[in-house]
Amino acid sequence: MITASHNPPEYNGYKCYWEDGAQVTAPKDKEIITEVNNVTDYHTVKTMDKEEAKKAGLYVVIGKEIDDKYMEELKKQIIHPEVIAEMAEDMKIVYSPFNGTGNVPVRRILSELGFKNVYVVPEQEMPDPDFTTLDYPNPEDPKAFTLALKLAKEKNADIVLATDPDADRLGIYALDTKSGEYVPFTGNMSGMLVAEYILRERTATGKMPENPALVTTIVTTNMARAISDDYKVRFIEVLTGFKFIGEQIKLFEQTGSNNYVFGLEESYGCLAGTHARDKDAIVAVMCLCEMAAWCKKNGRTVWDQMINLYEKYGYYKESQYSITKKGIEGAKEIEDLMNKLRQNPPKSFGELTVKEFRDYDTGKTLNPETGETGETGLPQSNVLYFDLTNDSWCCARPSGTEPKIKFYMGVKGTSLEDAQEKLDRLTEEVKKNI
Repeated sequence: MITASHNPPEYNGYKCYWEDGAQVTAPKDKEIITEVNNVTDYHTVKTMDKEEAKKAGLYVVIGKEIDDKYMEELKKQIIHPEVIAEMAEDMKIVYSPFNGTGNVPVRRILSELGFKNVYVVPEQEMPDPDFTTLDYPNPEDPKAFTLALKLAKEKNADIVLATDPDADRLGIYALDTKSGEYVPFTGNMSGMLVAEYILRERTATGKMPENPALVTTIVTTNMARAISDDYKVRFIEVLTGFKFIGEQIKLFEQTGSNNYVFGLEESYGCLAGTHARDKDAIVAVMCLCEMAAWCKKNGRTVWDQMINLYEKYGYYKESQYSITKKGIEGAKEIEDLMNKLRQNPPKSFGELTVKEFRDYDTGKTLNPETGETGETGLPQSNVLYFDLTNDSWCCARPSGTEPKIKFYMGVKGTSLEDAQEKLDRLTEEVKKNI
């Protein structure tokens, strides 16, 4: 699949998928690149006439038949169609596809489910390869929601949704009726709302499969573990990148060990069901709108429901701090910084003590207090993780696509204010250590 997604055009590249429908993982990724690097003369690359390719079944245009089957699979994830039917007239949804591919499938699934009041941001409805109304067509960027929020206020919308240009990630705002303002949700927050709704309602209705599993990444919120434990669902962490979540579905099918129920990563991507093996913003929109309809039926807003989760599980809050280092010198500085943290790992970050230090490059874990060592159990990757006291954590990894080193952090507080204060303190401590 050729795409730059939300990135600038110079980032245009391709994603490779294997026959299971997931992006390639080790060792296939290195084997493919080896074959690519073996090509020294493009004239030696085999070609085929288009008609021959069609006859051989190697050239297939994906059209209405697949679209229809996709819609059928999405609808299988709906738990309470009767709630949607009851609230469809009252729910008001503003949506922006950010001039990308989500426009047709999002509108179709919401229409077929019965939602009546879906308002699409007109300036961002049709394809626009220059993204003239967007500095950065990324649902993680608050500025990208400017036009959507303007329309939401005009329509008094319950929720505001936006999918990135290749429609694999979803960003949301929800109305807080107490303040009259629209509250932004991180990918962790919206992912937890959908995850908790699915686990709770599947359990309550007897629709939970045997040996259910929720899969997330090592830099996603710790609330995911708390919710999984609450509903007795197996919790599995994988390396950063949704391809590792998709890989788990294949492993479940091969071993019969578990049934995949939901997967998410902090960067606004999630997947309910196994119709796809990559993050899918269309199913995310659908699940979130069902959850929002359930909230409205029960006399609460989506923001009210988020506060309910915080009150039940704890006020988990996460952030990210990045340092950009361009060029060959920058790459060396990033490498040196990772080596410094690897060779002399901090024993604490302020008042937070390191319970376990994990080096995913060596595959080793260390308890700094006892000196006890162990295995990470995950594939090799240039990532360092500090598991801290008070359900806090910090993780360092160089970006795979940008000249950056990223620091992910998470804390657990007793209120929104307490969590923010703890996160600010941890962020300052991380900066001191680098």
